[in-house]
Amino acid sequence: MIDVFYKIKALHEAGCKIVLHCFDYGRGQQDELLKYCTEVNYYPRKMSIAGLFSRLPYIVVSRNSAALLQNLLKDEAAVLFEGLHSCYFLSNPLLKKKLKIVRTHNIEHDYYSNLAKSEKNLIKKFYFKREAIKLKRFENVLQEANKIAAISANDTYHFKRNHPLVHTVSAFHPYNRVAIKEGLGNYALYHGNLAVAENNLGALYLVNEVFCHINFPLIIAGSQPSRALKEAVKKYSHITLKGDISTNEINDLIENAHINVLPTFQATGIKLKLLAALYSGRHCLVNNPMVANTGLEEICIVKDSPLEMMKAIELLKNKEMDKQMIALRKTILEKSFSNQYNASILMQMITS
Repeated sequence: MIDVFYKIKALHEAGCKIVLHCFDYGRGQQDELLKYCTEVNYYPRKMSIAGLFSRLPYIVVSRNSAALLQNLLKDEAAVLFEGLHSCYFLSNPLLKKKLKIVRTHNIEHDYYSNLAKSEKNLIKKFYFKREAIKLKRFENVLQEANKIAAISANDTYHFKRNHPLVHTVSAFHPYNRVAIKEGLGNYALYHGNLAVAENNLGALYLVNEVFCHINFPLIIAGSQPSRALKEAVKKYSHITLKGDISTNEINDLIENAHINVLPTFQATGIKLKLLAALYSGRHCLVNNPMVANTGLEEICIVKDSPLEMMKAIELLKNKEMDKQMIALRKTILEKSFSNQYNASILMQMITS
């Protein structure tokens, strides 16, 4: 949602007229969108149990609306499909004459397979496995797109195997400039939506494999932490869990941390929390799956094993963030990861 919102804003600022079609999740209509879109249409998502038995992925078949198709046919404008899950009508013959661009957010079947591996709940695990199989089969529909805008270099390589016109368009985000505090902080931070099994696993890894062996303070921040995570944190006085806090509070924690430590065990897409840490945080300690082939490796400290991470924290804890390191961040981020740069690529895809 963050990627989509700031993409809309950046395209609007680049002179693009946008008619937005979106599915309502019960949040109601958002007046903010009318600042950037000439028209906003809302559709109910079909969240019925019957959809689970469809040959199509549930995330696709539940976004099927006859009204949406009719509205798409009202003009000759290009259509930007946000994610594979929005592609129910991509192969519809009525849209054959339209320019169709799919913005992929992940290699979805890999993403769901990894969700299944991380998930402890057996019902959810079964759902993710089934959805992964369906998504792998459904991915062939991308051949009906004129162009694909992939979110990372790894994803671009994957989709180019079956499609001739794939461009890398990195994630859109809330940051207009690099704004990092110099000097030292006094804690490390891990943040993310802890209701997502992958993020919960990352937090547990840091508690049980890394920070349990060193005395540097760690704060874990995010919504809906699991019982297992709460119990793990209780064992250590230097580890703090801040669950269900506001976005502003998380942003403050990112800015004031000495080290933003962000391991992941799922190398898909590009993580917005990584961009948040790089645009506004000091040192950023990650593992290879978080940054491999993203172009961000040079401005992160990359360590894969718990021992390597512990050694890196010991070296970093007294190392100030200086002007030279901040300048390097600005060079890399404001050139290839800015919203203006990515909007220009999308505009070229739409107009050429």
